[in-house]
Amino acid sequence: MNFEILDNDYSVILCDGKFPEHDIPLNILNNAGKIICCDGAAAKLLNYGKEPYSIVGDMDSIPDSLRIKYIDRIFGDSDQDTNDQTKAVHWCHKRGISPIVILGATGLREDHTIGNIALLSDYIKLMDIIMVTDTGTFVAINRTTTFKCRAGQQISIFAITPQTKITPKGLKYGTASMRFANWNQGTLNETLSDSFQISMDTGKLLIYFQH
Repeated sequence: MNFEILDNDYSVILCDGKFPEHDIPLNILNNAGKIICCDGAAAKLLNYGKEPYSIVGDMDSIPDSLRIKYIDRIFGDSDQDTNDQTKAVHWCHKRGISPIVILGATGLREDHTIGNIALLSDYIKLMDIIMVTDTGTFVAINRTTTFKCRAGQQISIFAITPQTKITPKGLKYGTASMRFANWNQGTLNETLSDSFQISMDTGKLLIYFQH
């Protein structure tokens, strides 16, 4: 998968889920210009051998020792209507930090995983942003988009907004226009060449690419 976002000077938001293990997210982490940690993810980053550029969140899971050590780069936000991932995204947006790769957002609690992934569709109006896990990459779109890929790559399409009309080109299954009523209807597809296109009328989609 060759997202243009990774060809630029990108920053990482590291969430407090499962710390990356796969080479792809680890390489992204190692080459990030800035690493913004969500609360308790700062301790995981330090254990990995790197330091955070900033720490953002409600500060309910960061050790007191790190509160003291990084007092100059802690930005607390007690708003309980947003999660720490969203707080970090908004913090970056206000400071013009973009594009962003989100890491560590999955792998522990399933409710947090689903919520973090779904929120990608809200962030696209703010900045260029993708989410990379140990198994693949998620990207949200709200307009017709052409993607680079490799032939035979496994992908899934999730309709965040119901009844979004899409027309895929370059995928193994489904070539006619269709409307998805449920999330699962566009899963488990496969690319045919080094690119494919998703045409859409309105709404939001999530596209998943397996590594």
